[in-house]
Amino acid sequence: MGTIEPVFRIIPTIQNYDWGKMGKDSKVAEFASGAGIRGFTLNQSVPYAELWMGTHVKSPSGVVDRKQNLTQILTENPRLIGDRVSRRFDTTNGNLPFLFKVLAIGKALSIQTHPDKKTSEKLHAEQPTVYTDPNHKPEMALALTNFKAMCGFMPIARIAEYVKAVPEFNSLLDPSIVTEFLNCTTLSESEQKAVLKKLFAALMTADYYQYCNTTSDTRQKPLEEDVKDLVLTLNEQYPGDVGVFCAFMLNYVRMTPGQAIYLGAGEPHAYVEGDIMECMANSDNVIRAGLTPKPKDIPNLVSVLTYTASDWQKHMVKPVNVTPHTLKYDPPIPDFTVFQVNTQRGETETHEAIPGPSIAIATEGSGRVSWSGGELDLQAGSVIFVGAETKIDITAGDSNLVVFRAYVTA
Repeated sequence: MGTIEPVFRIIPTIQNYDWGKMGKDSKVAEFASGAGIRGFTLNQSVPYAELWMGTHVKSPSGVVDRKQNLTQILTENPRLIGDRVSRRFDTTNGNLPFLFKVLAIGKALSIQTHPDKKTSEKLHAEQPTVYTDPNHKPEMALALTNFKAMCGFMPIARIAEYVKAVPEFNSLLDPSIVTEFLNCTTLSESEQKAVLKKLFAALMTADYYQYCNTTSDTRQKPLEEDVKDLVLTLNEQYPGDVGVFCAFMLNYVRMTPGQAIYLGAGEPHAYVEGDIMECMANSDNVIRAGLTPKPKDIPNLVSVLTYTASDWQKHMVKPVNVTPHTLKYDPPIPDFTVFQVNTQRGETETHEAIPGPSIAIATEGSGRVSWSGGELDLQAGSVIFVGAETKIDITAGDSNLVVFRAYVTA
């Protein structure tokens, strides 16, 4: 097919997990309709959970008008990744350091965490069919719509309030562990983490039959309305799962479009509802412990958590303006950064050359992207790859144009 341009269209892949939003209610389905996915027909009875953009071995993106997928194109054209990135990250066989996604969450995802690099390598070696790659998976979630999630442990004092206020919760736990936890506030930080670990481990291994029907009177408890609603929702979605009680241990976050959170290795979380952009290191490793029909790995999850207890704002990523129409979301890891571009009708936003690869998706409006060698039209769902050291212009058409662009510079 000849030499490939430094900017070209790629074809994302769809994951139809059962927690996804159904049919046209899903942003994944909406963007898939405009992404040029071969043979895609929207089915209102199908959950559209995730849209993947990248080179992960499980589901690499395709390339428009090419037989090769994105991984193969980058293997043949390493200049598109760039020497600087290849020196820092393992880009063997066209591997990008990051994976970019859209998630459309109709019901809660599992109580989960992601392992660090060392643990990922160990788990992959021991259970390669479960942990399918040896990479870590720090991630950032950026709200496209109103978004709800549980993330990180609440401050110790707040968890203690729920232990005391909800007998169904503390009845699942060994009384000696409850007493030790309620009296841990005077201990050192490391000692408090050890006690919190005991409490969480006791909850996640609580007897299933002891659990049954223990949320039946939650409506009558003097709880905050949003937490009460969360418990009832989780119990309806996952009856008989002790993960429901994580609502009394993890921060409940309600985000508006444009807000973002970062979740490093060992941070417990569960996305509850909404549509998000998600960027992560190039991995699909998830350690699960509740709210899921999938296999759980409670011992490994309990062992790898950080047990840092704090308000959820600790996880926030606050964007900064880098150009008139571009916000930069820069989490505290080198694997990825995300731009949000919002151009008004007829306006052009210029991005100077980046010494690494990037993937961009248009989420609203229409327009075009141009570079020294050509241009491509954009509409909601269009996904493009931009090679290293390529300056681009993003121009809105007859309406506002919103583009999210993930990149790495090392």
